[in-house]
Amino acid sequence: MKLLASLAVIAAAAQAVSAHYIWTTLVAGSSTSTAAIRQPLNNSPVEAVSSGAMTCGAGPRPASDTVTVSAGSSVSFRLDNTLYHPGPAAIYLGQVPGGQTAASWNGAGANWFKIAEWGAQFNPFKFALDGQSTATTTIPQNTPSGEYLLRIEHIGLHVAGAPQYYISCAQIRVTNGGSGNPPKVSIPGYVSASDPGLTVNIHWPIPTSYRVPGPAVWRG
Repeated sequence: MKLLASLAVIAAAAQAVSAHYIWTTLVAGSSTSTAAIRQPLNNSPVEAVSSGAMTCGAGPRPASDTVTVSAGSSVSFRLDNTLYHPGPAAIYLGQVPGGQTAASWNGAGANWFKIAEWGAQFNPFKFALDGQSTATTTIPQNTPSGEYLLRIEHIGLHVAGAPQYYISCAQIRVTNGGSGNPPKVSIPGYVSASDPGLTVNIHWPIPTSYRVPGPAVWRG
């Protein structure tokens, strides 16, 4: 069994470069847009959780659109590939501070809250989005109206102790919202490199429990 686990790690490392990907497309309500996403410069992951690239990826290109979506509507991110690397995923909203717009805000400050996450399944062990190309959730109905950055992260855990973050941010405008006041975090700063959800060896021994890194999901 230990030999099989070692072979799995070697195989994962060998295919790491070819399995990189970018979240390229936003579907918000009835709108589909690539122009609303701040596209990363390339498909390489972010590997340092203290890096400023944790916010919206490494040197993302400016987006040219801000998509309007009603609170309570669905939003999806789509990949240019399928999720090969096993690991969790999450979607965050970053509330744009007063006096700024989704297009001008750099994501700084404690303005982020998690609205969805996809963790592990067991018997057999796998992650919920493994092999998928789309992550879909709902803007909580009680989200205040205004402009936001909508951020997705997928964490590749194929190499133990060396998590790889695949991140994109989209510019959105929420309408028909409520008066919710979710607890907020800063990105970076919302997770530690020593978080058990990042240091876990998913190959051996096979995990029997798993918690997605970061704050709890706010459902409004």
